Amino acid sequence: MNAREIVIITGMSGAGRTTVANALEDLGWFVVDNLPPSMLRALVRTAATSASTEPKLAIVVDVRGGVLFDDAKRFVEMLRAEHSVRVLFLEASDAELVRRYEQVRRPHPLQGDGTILDGIRMERSRLEPLRGMADDLLDTTGLNPHQLTTRVGERFAPDGELEVTLTVMSFGFKYGLPVDADLIADMRFLPNPYWLPELRGSDGTDAVVADYVLQQEGAAEFVDRYVEALQPVLAGFARENKLHAVLGVGCTGGKHRSVAMAEHIAKRLSGTPGLRVAVKHRDLGRE
Repeated sequence: MNAREIVIITGMSGAGRTTVANALEDLGWFVVDNLPPSMLRALVRTAATSASTEPKLAIVVDVRGGVLFDDAKRFVEMLRAEHSVRVLFLEASDAELVRRYEQVRRPHPLQGDGTILDGIRMERSRLEPLRGMADDLLDTTGLNPHQLTTRVGERFAPDGELEVTLTVMSFGFKYGLPVDADLIADMRFLPNPYWLPELRGSDGTDAVVADYVLQQEGAAEFVDRYVEALQPVLAGFARENKLHAVLGVGCTGGKHRSVAMAEHIAKRLSGTPGLRVAVKHRDLGRE
């Protein structure tokens, strides 16, 4: 099996290679950072033997490899002769790069005993051959990490749009709040099926319990208004590149009301453009 998608990420130190690599990893790419160019073909051959049906490989190549970076252009050309390879080159203005290095108080990898600007100029010279063979040139001057992640989504995400994954998690308040929850909805305003002997042994995944919970006064109105209220929140998550979020839906024990409502809210949200919905029941099965 051949690797179907290969992207080589290169460019100026401080221009956002790590941000781009992280964004691609979030999109499902297998990312290898700071690989010596001489190992490109070996890595691709290894990836071709993996069990993945759609391998997507992103490789960060930069001057941190020192002498191992020499002949990078030749090795990329050799790889291109055998595979379809896309080269993404990141750059930024000298002033922007100096500002970023001063912000993090780190030296440029090539400055040695000189200044940050000396290192930047030396790096531009060494990277010129790769820049000349780039398929995409992305100038990150003036972009913050969120904006750069959005640019990556425009280029590499399906339909050019990053997708938010929302996990709707039921839980029981008596076992504590989910530490990873971004939003909390409290279902204890609804009557508890636990107090009905015929429902106590069932849970919110059972139709009889779900019907009981959803038919209570205020239940349908809550879901309608809450799902509507979530729309601008989820859109904001997408704009801010918060691509993973957890909505906690709680009741006393996490068995009846929270489970039924989590399932129903997830069903109502499914089909929302740019949103992937998953359901998890944290405390279901606890005594």
